[in-house]
Amino acid sequence: MSDVPGAPADLLRSLTRAERLLSRRLGAVLADDALTIEAWRVLCLLADGQGHPMSEVSAEASLPPGTLTKLVDQLVDRNLVFRRIDPADRRRIRAYLTARGRREHDRLDQRVQASLAELGIAQTAESGVTQAADLVGVLDDLISRLDPASRRDHAGPAHASLH
Repeated sequence: MSDVPGAPADLLRSLTRAERLLSRRLGAVLADDALTIEAWRVLCLLADGQGHPMSEVSAEASLPPGTLTKLVDQLVDRNLVFRRIDPADRRRIRAYLTARGRREHDRLDQRVQASLAELGIAQTAESGVTQAADLVGVLDDLISRLDPASRRDHAGPAHASLH
């Protein structure tokens, strides 16, 4: 490793370690409800209420299509998610949260937010902005530089709380 702080190896090590530790922490929060981090990512994406094609859910959740199908099957069995044929393209399937899924997402989001608040990365009353949102913005900028094809607006509420 380089002796220069901020060297590429330091960045990679820090990002990897932060992701692992945050996943472990949030995984423990979600484990009480028998949910995985991957399932949480799916619920967060679907929480916007717009429904998303399975291919988009796969990409956003960083899961291969087969693994996503099994996960969504489990979420369907738990009455958290449902699928419908896309009215604009009948060859595609869109996934949505059920009413129960929305309630569960909202409840779990509060628990996740509380866990983040313990780390000091939660919304403050005076600023109305979260450190998490700032961090997500910096990381999204890095992602768009590394993968210009991934440029999208990640400023939505699903991303503002490190989902």
